Amino acid sequence: MATTSPGSPMCGSRLLGPPEGILSQIQVNLLECKVCFEKFSTRRREHRAHNLACGHVLCQECIRALSHPVLKRLECPFCRQLCSVDSISQCQVLTDLQELLLCQSPTAPAHGAKGKGLGLALKSTALHLSTAFGGWGTLINPTGIAVLGSSGTVVVVHDGEERVAVFSSQGKKLHTFGPRGRASVEEICYPVDVAVTPCGYVVVTDAGDEAVKVFTSRGNHVLTVKGSFQMPWGVDTDSCGHILVSDVQAGTLSQLKVDYSRGQVLEHRKAISDLQHPKAMACCSVSGNTAVMEHLTGDMHPPGRNQHTRLKVFSKDFHLLYQTDSFSLSLQTTARLNMSAVAFDTDGDVIVIDSSQGMVWSLGKLQSGPPALTPLVGGHLIRPLGLVPLKNALVILDSGDHTVKIYSTKYDAGPIM
Repeated sequence: MATTSPGSPMCGSRLLGPPEGILSQIQVNLLECKVCFEKFSTRRREHRAHNLACGHVLCQECIRALSHPVLKRLECPFCRQLCSVDSISQCQVLTDLQELLLCQSPTAPAHGAKGKGLGLALKSTALHLSTAFGGWGTLINPTGIAVLGSSGTVVVVHDGEERVAVFSSQGKKLHTFGPRGRASVEEICYPVDVAVTPCGYVVVTDAGDEAVKVFTSRGNHVLTVKGSFQMPWGVDTDSCGHILVSDVQAGTLSQLKVDYSRGQVLEHRKAISDLQHPKAMACCSVSGNTAVMEHLTGDMHPPGRNQHTRLKVFSKDFHLLYQTDSFSLSLQTTARLNMSAVAFDTDGDVIVIDSSQGMVWSLGKLQSGPPALTPLVGGHLIRPLGLVPLKNALVILDSGDHTVKIYSTKYDAGPIM
């Protein structure tokens, strides 16, 4: 099966559905610059599609902005290859495709949804990309995202010199902290995920240092928990501020009860100890349930699939309520659904990410019956890794173009609160 590189226009997206839907996805996934999110234009020279030497496609304006004025070279924002400006050429294939589809006008989604909460709004497919920020240089290979309280402040962990970046709800970078390294408690070696407690403390899983590290929202170190993890991965907090951490090598889900004011661990217990390579996890603020994504290996999965993941949902007391896997879900839809991350929306419904296809799905309240598969987002995403559902929006981390993307039930979302 043919594959695409992480920065290519079609990476992480498959053309699904009727012809109208296919045309709409072509407009989004092929005919848009993945740096500035502007549509390629055959009539505006600065927005014409151009090929880099590495094969990725950018608009002329972004090439000019990213290239060195003297050396006339730029680093591809997707694969980091150095490309000469002199070797850039117009992408005639996309130009011809755009001309061919110029008269096509895919049906636009509805502007609103009746009902209460984000869940009903999502199921009406009334989500629109309202804001995107970050990009290569501002964020480098981001891996985790969280939102700080009702202010809508976005916290992202990535591979920059300062591992934690904090943005306003409008996308303005406020400050950074957590310098690269492992020599001191303030440093972060390899961040994987991030969570924010109800009181505003920032919790980071550092797989490189085999530790969980807690900071204030301004970046002051509070606590490092080390020596009891093999490879901490996913992290979230419940409504009481207890920290939940998955350990991909130990196969466990741990619960930490912390006195944040004193920087002390009051209790550290393994809540679940028989998981298979657990990575992403999430805690529901409505029910207290916990969802864990397992990555199956060997003879534990059906043959012939690229990804083999199993989703388990546990009660507040960590009793298994429900489980399903990518293979079972794929039997219910024409799409080959490969779960890679999980979250709960504000109604308590389970949401999963399919990073290989660049899609987000709702599964409903799993413990109340079979999954009610509903596609939520399928446009503008390349390789989504994490998301935070809010009342009227989804905040999604897209590692494909190193951005944070906010999808709202309104065209003009404004601050995410």
